Amino acid sequence: MPLAFVNGNATAATALAPQPGNFTGHGFDACTAPSSDTMAAWLKSSPYRAVGIYFGGANRGCTQKNLTAAWVREQVNRGWRMIPLYVGPQASCTNVTRKNLIDDTRAAAQGRATADDAVRQASALGLSRESVLIYDMEAYDSKNTACREGVLAFMSAWTGRLHDHGYFSGYYSSAASGIADMVAVHGKPGYVRPDYIDFARWDQVVTVSDKVIPETYWQPRRRMKQYRGAHQETWGGVTINIDNDYLDVARLPSAGQSDWNRNGWPDVLARTTATGNLYAYPGNGVHVSEDSRTKVGSYASANALLRMDLNRDGHVDLIVRNRAGAVYFHPGLSSGRFGARKRLYKNLSHLRELTAIGDLNRDGYPDMLAAQTSNGNVYLYPGKKGAKFGKRTAIAYGDWNNRSEFTGVGDFDRDGFPDLLVKLNSNNGLYLYRGKQGGLQTALRIGSAAGLRDLYGIGDFDRDGHPDVAAVQTSTGDLLLQRGTGTALTAGPRLSTGYKGRSPLF
Repeated sequence: MPLAFVNGNATAATALAPQPGNFTGHGFDACTAPSSDTMAAWLKSSPYRAVGIYFGGANRGCTQKNLTAAWVREQVNRGWRMIPLYVGPQASCTNVTRKNLIDDTRAAAQGRATADDAVRQASALGLSRESVLIYDMEAYDSKNTACREGVLAFMSAWTGRLHDHGYFSGYYSSAASGIADMVAVHGKPGYVRPDYIDFARWDQVVTVSDKVIPETYWQPRRRMKQYRGAHQETWGGVTINIDNDYLDVARLPSAGQSDWNRNGWPDVLARTTATGNLYAYPGNGVHVSEDSRTKVGSYASANALLRMDLNRDGHVDLIVRNRAGAVYFHPGLSSGRFGARKRLYKNLSHLRELTAIGDLNRDGYPDMLAAQTSNGNVYLYPGKKGAKFGKRTAIAYGDWNNRSEFTGVGDFDRDGFPDLLVKLNSNNGLYLYRGKQGGLQTALRIGSAAGLRDLYGIGDFDRDGHPDVAAVQTSTGDLLLQRGTGTALTAGPRLSTGYKGRSPLF
């Protein structure tokens, strides 16, 4: 769960929209936040609508008497977008004079601790979750291997920790050093790359493209450029020493589903088969954490588990069927636990593949699918007001007993209806049944389940706009990501290990 100091500042943290949000245009940054009167004068006269604020960090160089939560709120309400910049420990081989440097032998731990501090500082200023906190890493000697690896380890840990808190990560550096090194590890398995980049190339060219950065990296709309260094400009009769910036940024797509701890990134719930204990494993967009797991209950007698917000209160609920066939609703609480259960059905033992499909009939309530063993038909159990299901209707007929691993994958093809993914047992093919009004469309093969079990629609794990699927590799017990493209599943990275003794995942 997010740290207490975030929750403790909930009012300040949610007062403003995430910054800089959706914005394309000119901005500037100044070492010291300008006065309110200066900001008002520049808003009327200048071409700028975004302002860089140095909100924290051990190497922040200027005093910030104007930079308060009230000042930030005032500027955002006027129409300014904030570009939050944090100047923490610098590379051990930095080209500029800085007192606080990265310890290359403990860079990851230092990066996590620094991210914790950045979230404290941002929260105190009212910068809400899903704001982009940009780490200012000044130029360094990237030929120094130990130094370069220290920077990359520090930044991976920084980004992962910001994700834990529900913030996005930005990275400012020279195009020739820090950005070039980040490009080199962009696709490295397990590396937690920043969500946005802010690159410095003082060529006075107003663009977010650069020869060092491949066109497909940090796209769409995840780039900023500082295209001119320190100089003076006067607008509205007021002069400031500034750097020039150009931004083309947008908020990342929603995770869509599976965000158990509500920090913006999909997570995994998995039961330990030996004990029946159910744990939540938090995700951060690149991997799923073992160290930060939390126990959320024990369900040794359950033979079906699924989660959905059946009562629509914003908290994930649990639907549990026990071995006798009884089905219960366990309401989710804000504490991350579940309240007193309510029985929904006395006996549904004649059904298999109980599946949270989303709002298939589009009435505002989440629905459940299940296959009946006796006839092979698939039925829709529509969610209803009062945390219950209505009268079931058949939506698919035939030999569905030859299909398994049912999982709701959200709106995979982005047509407005939730979709169903299943495995055809005869050939291990993964087939997408796209949702439509009243049922399911003809199947499309989009991947293979060979060697996989416990397929799980994990939502948009990497938040690229396409729902993804997680699964356990049977031979190793590794948790793997299958990335969605809208039309297919492609092999993704290993998210975690140790899942041989865990089932189900949901």
